[in-house]
Amino acid sequence: MTKQDDYSVLLKTIADFPNGASSEEIRVALKWPVSHVRTVQRRLATLVSENRLLAEGASSARRYRVPLSKKDLGLPPMMPVVMESETGIPLSSDAKIIREKVLEPSYLRMPVGYNREFLDQYIPNNTYYLSDVIRRHLLEIGGSHGDFPAGTYARQIFNRLLIDLSWNSSRLEGNTYSLLETERLLKLTEIVEGKDLKEAQMILNHKEAIEFLVDSAGGIGINRLTIFNLHAILSQNLLGDVEACGRLRSIPVGIGQSVYNPPGVPQVIEECFQRIVEIASKIQDPFEQSFFLMVQLPYLQPFEDVNKRVSRLAANIPLILHNLSPLSFVDVPIQIYVQGLLGVYELNRIELLREVFVWAYERSCLHYSAKRKELGEPDPFRMRYRDLIKETVASIVRNQMNRSAAVEFIKRSANESVPSEEKARFVEVVETEIMSLHEGNFSRYRLRYSEYTAWRSVWQ
Repeated sequence: MTKQDDYSVLLKTIADFPNGASSEEIRVALKWPVSHVRTVQRRLATLVSENRLLAEGASSARRYRVPLSKKDLGLPPMMPVVMESETGIPLSSDAKIIREKVLEPSYLRMPVGYNREFLDQYIPNNTYYLSDVIRRHLLEIGGSHGDFPAGTYARQIFNRLLIDLSWNSSRLEGNTYSLLETERLLKLTEIVEGKDLKEAQMILNHKEAIEFLVDSAGGIGINRLTIFNLHAILSQNLLGDVEACGRLRSIPVGIGQSVYNPPGVPQVIEECFQRIVEIASKIQDPFEQSFFLMVQLPYLQPFEDVNKRVSRLAANIPLILHNLSPLSFVDVPIQIYVQGLLGVYELNRIELLREVFVWAYERSCLHYSAKRKELGEPDPFRMRYRDLIKETVASIVRNQMNRSAAVEFIKRSANESVPSEEKARFVEVVETEIMSLHEGNFSRYRLRYSEYTAWRSVWQ
């Protein structure tokens, strides 16, 4: 019997004890010999750590029971059940089904390992994760910005891209720096007191990685060297083993919040990584190439850590090379992004992540495109808080706040006037508005030119 079989039997056995059972009662019910006591205890500890069991009481009085509700499960704050209207991302019926499955309690989801067929069955320029319609749509909204050398467009918007992508990619990892704090860190190397130094390191690593991609646009590509160096830059000073930076892993890793177990055999990791690189390098469509990397790199988990960050920046390589609008993950909710990845990990289903990818690219194009093409209805969040956003921006300008004061004021406004589940989004929107303020748009906040110029001198 395998470990996974043991876990399934344990859960079924404990479910027969509605008031919970001790480890000894569980062992007896399983008819396991006394020599298996420690094995039972290890299995129980693993199930508790994965939120598949609840442990109540201490020492010999400890009892175990199967969670009966989501509250019992104590799901991490990163994985709440978020309704479609809250994410703002329209989902197809297939995507909704995937989402429902990955939001089930972990003890109801079947543990799975790496499925090599998911990679091997992909034939470049024959298999497509993105349909013809989707690829044409993405090309239309993010279309080529002239027949110039690779990276020309990225360099034109470099300052904005540097902040946006560094912040958003870090935010998707749970980084708590705000957009304005990120700007100050990147421009002035100003580290926020009281925050974990790893958060500042993560953002600074993103800055260096983006500089590497843009500055080297004429010589990089989808190959081992580029991906290894991208990982080395993004992981510097963040891994316990310095030699693991820029190298494929030789140790097993786990995925938080998931029942998926990545491959642990170094030879398999090496073979599959090389296959991913070979396939990706042959894909002709830059959007398909981009999304393929976002799917397959995290699924393999080729490095000890920082795999998702590598995939998000690697996904920008084809876009940079073809002078397309970059993908900076503007406005992407953490929950729906993680759920899309879980769909890949546990089900080998790409539909939910694909819809997040398309929506994210549309938002990024709106952010950078000079034409500002219309992509549907106005943002309902901005409409709902229209007056409060304007009042907050106007107060920052009239009171001539610098960046540090503005960060605290925006947080205070959010705490006083916005529901807890929408505070982070409100802070992001206001900070974006402040950073986009210039002499051609200040009047929409009912500000006088003298007020704007006085504030600008302090802000700079």
